[in-house]
Amino acid sequence: MTSTENAENTSGSVDLSPSFKAYDVRGIVGETITNDIVEAVGAAFVDVLGLAGQTVLAGGDMRPSSPDFIKAFANGAAARGADVKLLDLISTDELYYACGTLNAAGATFTASHNPAEYNGIKMAKAGAVPVSSETGLKEIQALAERYLAEGIPETGTRGRISVKDVLKDYAVYLRSLVDLSGSRPLKIVVDAGNGMAGLTTPAVLGDKLLAALPFEIIPLYFELDGSFPNHPANPLEPENLRDLQKAVVQHGADIGLAFDGDADRCFVIDEKGEPVSPSAVTGLVAMREIARAKAEGITEPVVIHNLITSRAVPELVHAAGGRAVRTRVGHSFIKDVMAKEGAVFGGEHSAHYYFRDFYNADTGMLAAMHVLAALGEQDGPLSELGREYEPYMSSGEINSKLEDVPSAVARVRGEFERPGVSIDELDGLTFTDDAGDWWFNLRASNTEPFLRLNAEARDEATMARVRDRVLELVRQ
Repeated sequence: MTSTENAENTSGSVDLSPSFKAYDVRGIVGETITNDIVEAVGAAFVDVLGLAGQTVLAGGDMRPSSPDFIKAFANGAAARGADVKLLDLISTDELYYACGTLNAAGATFTASHNPAEYNGIKMAKAGAVPVSSETGLKEIQALAERYLAEGIPETGTRGRISVKDVLKDYAVYLRSLVDLSGSRPLKIVVDAGNGMAGLTTPAVLGDKLLAALPFEIIPLYFELDGSFPNHPANPLEPENLRDLQKAVVQHGADIGLAFDGDADRCFVIDEKGEPVSPSAVTGLVAMREIARAKAEGITEPVVIHNLITSRAVPELVHAAGGRAVRTRVGHSFIKDVMAKEGAVFGGEHSAHYYFRDFYNADTGMLAAMHVLAALGEQDGPLSELGREYEPYMSSGEINSKLEDVPSAVARVRGEFERPGVSIDELDGLTFTDDAGDWWFNLRASNTEPFLRLNAEARDEATMARVRDRVLELVRQ
């Protein structure tokens, strides 16, 4: 069966909705994402965004299907008149860097932390502005479906395809944003999960392309391998951090860093082998970016955080003279508000970190560099430094699989909607104790029958009491 037949519905037309999501394209290789589909998407990308005669960038991660997909996308884009620069092996934040610094639209082939049988496409406009279902992705899908059914039309002038390596320029740029040369010597264990951090870490933090920094880097799973032979490249799952935690303690390291498959997210482990929460990292980086912005003359720098990061984040931002802006969960919301507010930094509980000076895009490597700089500027261990930014007790995100989500939410609301408790509906329902002792958020998943709970309190006992009561109501 051909790829087009795989994508056809019963009426004979082509349906790409199984692989087109809200923010990107993601599907199973050979079934919902194929060379033919990718070539049609490349052509539609050029036409929908009006890129004929302009430069388009194309790269991808270490998955076995990525090289062929890059070529197919380039052929489709060139067929519609765009000049294509092949970036070849790149992390996702390398694409954002290239789109920003070269002021060109582009695409990278990655399925991030998904299993080996998946691949996908993340797209950005010139300046690293994201392409989502609200900013062109739906139109790209519709036109690609038409091109699959009818063929890609010829254009008067076919674009040229050439190769450009951006890794060294990316490394130089990141080092220009955070100066690590004066750090005290640090021993760092990095778990690349066989993903793209195996390429970017030696370039940015090591001496592969630039002068050595005062770091000893102990590599875990730096071999680029899209079959993920050691563990899934998803550090959000605790079991995927165990090798790193063990290695940090065994080597007496100062810090551990774990990246996801496309290296746009970074998780941090302290010298005791304990995770440092993304909220604590958000608070730490926010303080550094606020200080730098104030040195530039910005009187009240803006920091973005989503509604399930720790309340320590807005408290720290306010105490430092910044302004905290709370958003819904999801990177498209963060990036949109970053641009509208002129924010200097944004952080999410999922370990996505966004920087004004990185084209409002997310980069795990730059966040890691800020943590390394903060650790290297003082003599204490990371566990002590992290506690300064993590004063509250958190439940983490807890999922409940339910047949009737609305009834579960109604039960919780029935008990907690009372004097002394405030409720807001920015994203799901957030219940906040007016005395400041606790808060929790309930959000229904957009794609699965899950209800997600995040709770936080001043102490462990209060957090456990609130968490357990909410889960009892949800799951009864």
